[in-house]
Amino acid sequence: MKLRTALLAYAVIAALAGFTLDGIWRAGVWAFLGILAFKSWLVTVRRRSE
Repeated sequence: MKLRTALLAYAVIAALAGFTLDGIWRAGVWAFLGILAFKSWLVTVRRRSE
């Protein structure tokens, strides 16, 4: 449930960035959010495997 909430929050921020930013700033925010989403997923997978 926590992962789903985090990914939803990242998606909302990404959508807002898509509407308000352009160029390199938008790409940077999307890349940063992608990294955060991947790290969140990775932590979830590691915790489930313990």
